Amino acid sequence: MHLITCIASFCGVLPFLLSAAQLLSQPTIFSSPLSPRIANYKIDVRLDTETRTLHGEQKLTWRNDSDDHLTELQFHLYLNAFRNERSTFMKEARGWLHGRPAVFDHWGAIDVESIWTEDGEDLAGQIEFIHPDDDNEEDSTSFRLPLLKPLPPGETIVLNMDFTARLPEPPLARSGTKADYFFAGQWFPKIGVYIDGAWNCHQYHANSEFFADFGVYDVRITVPEKNIVGATGIEVSVTKNGDGTATHYYRAEDVHDFAWTTSPAFVEFSSRVQDVDIRLLLQPDHIRQAQRHLEAARVAVEYFQNWYGDYPFPNLTVVDPRRGAGGTGGMEYPTLITGATYYNLPAGLRLVEQVIIHEFGHNYWYHLVASNEFEESWLDEGINTFAESEIMNAHYGEGELVDFLGIKVDAIQYKRLEYLLVPSVDPVVQDSWEFVSELSYAANSYAKPALILATLRDLIGAEKMKEILRTYLERWRFKHPKTEDFVAVANQVAGTDLSWFFEQALYSTAVLDYAVDSLYCSEIAPAEPSEHGRANADSASRLHSASERLGPHDSSTGVIFDSLHAPARFHRSGVQIHRLGEFKFPVEVLLIFENGERVNEHWDGQELSKQLVYLKPARLLSAEIDPERKVLLDVNLTNNSKTLEKQNLGINKLAARFLFLMQFLMDQPEVANFLLLLNL
Repeated sequence: MHLITCIASFCGVLPFLLSAAQLLSQPTIFSSPLSPRIANYKIDVRLDTETRTLHGEQKLTWRNDSDDHLTELQFHLYLNAFRNERSTFMKEARGWLHGRPAVFDHWGAIDVESIWTEDGEDLAGQIEFIHPDDDNEEDSTSFRLPLLKPLPPGETIVLNMDFTARLPEPPLARSGTKADYFFAGQWFPKIGVYIDGAWNCHQYHANSEFFADFGVYDVRITVPEKNIVGATGIEVSVTKNGDGTATHYYRAEDVHDFAWTTSPAFVEFSSRVQDVDIRLLLQPDHIRQAQRHLEAARVAVEYFQNWYGDYPFPNLTVVDPRRGAGGTGGMEYPTLITGATYYNLPAGLRLVEQVIIHEFGHNYWYHLVASNEFEESWLDEGINTFAESEIMNAHYGEGELVDFLGIKVDAIQYKRLEYLLVPSVDPVVQDSWEFVSELSYAANSYAKPALILATLRDLIGAEKMKEILRTYLERWRFKHPKTEDFVAVANQVAGTDLSWFFEQALYSTAVLDYAVDSLYCSEIAPAEPSEHGRANADSASRLHSASERLGPHDSSTGVIFDSLHAPARFHRSGVQIHRLGEFKFPVEVLLIFENGERVNEHWDGQELSKQLVYLKPARLLSAEIDPERKVLLDVNLTNNSKTLEKQNLGINKLAARFLFLMQFLMDQPEVANFLLLLNL
């Protein structure tokens, strides 16, 4: 079908023959391109296991998709972040990153040894390292390449490169090696993105991930013959070279990155979920967890396809990192993700399931909609964290992220705790390297956006929220959406302008906190009976008028006055509620009276305070803001309610928060690793 379609677009015999020959020489995955295919790579790489070195030859075919005449190209050399302690990445890490010491037994690096055009023009001498984000002249993770002549709009340039890369040991940030386990991520000279009239080619920062254009990757990976290889895309062929090595040829279409791994120790498992082939590369000491990995992959594929849209790729590879190589765990690349687990991990600690569902989700919110993780990390990490939490709760049940030793932890509540542990000093939409700390980056990229979307879900409805995500994915598939694009989709699907919400939630540090300040009740003397034994109509009438003035609306008083049925006594009850934070949000208030009557009030939350007053036969016993716990962005739930008589509910809530805090600390990698060592 692909051959026929392409031939039909040509006229004349010669174009027909050339096109047919080209197509027949290359395997294809899709019958027609799904993406613009701006950046296309052919790479031959050979692994030297003794020196941890990659020897690569690369041909890049890049199209100027802009309206500008370009006088230079810009490239990433990500592995140079690990060249020495003076790189921007290492300075920002300050010796510690993602719960692990940022130190290496052996450093990593990448060098471009030669670069030339198809015409034979040598451009190696034109390379100039740049530092667009800081003044660190010793950082070499980005470079500019001036062209000998401008590249016009719509024209293509072909560049050949020879490069050498060394993988760091042990792995720290998504790439590296440990013993006979190798994981190559961000391992080749990678062109930046020309967008909005300028190059977007940031340095590699400790808190950032990546941004790239879509294309086709043809990659030949030569490793020891005994090794198993997993990579982005599909394996086309394996060729034994007669020297103890084998070359694995992988092709990936319409992706914006390529990663691979190899080890002789991998144990392979396979499965098929809907229309996706699952391949699991597991460490031997985790064999007993094979079914957990495969089941989590099944859950991820089914829910994402059923809820959000088609996963267009035919396969998914799940990689289990070697012990001591946790730096490569919990990472995503197109069609290839890495998990995270420990030996003998209890079934009730669903770390395996959470990580696999999360990392597969990146194939949607990052690999299909290629947002800029340098500048708007929440568009990937935040949306994905929300989706992961929704799936975890839907499949395993609420409170089932952790179900161990009598402790139950909910997926979205766990994110709430992560958010509460970090002061609100940064907005969500911000360059990744501008956050005041790694904790603030994590809270505002993962946890807070998940709570923002969960709060929005409860405001507009769960099905509307799913429709927003489906529409966003469909509209921006294989493009580079920004925050304003997501907001535009949300406004359209919701059928209302939600800018007031997103402005506060994404672009400000406004805190959302509503509190019940005081609750009171006093008795009012009953109307005197008349000579006929009935209530005095004039007194009842006065109370009726008073009730209309005091009640927040006429129907809320619940008192019917007439000369025959005047109540024996009245209670003037009131509650004062406050907005303690800057974030203005509508809230529900539940009031419960002594006779069991429940009154639900709606407050738009715009003023600093609101007083609700009632004249009813029964006393007001309690008042509670957001009784269904829909406003997950509220930073303090302990001040959401009050009762007329003192109870110990507050201390119970504080105790619960302390329990969740301890659970969070126990889950930190350094604490968890220490406890695991004690058990070994």
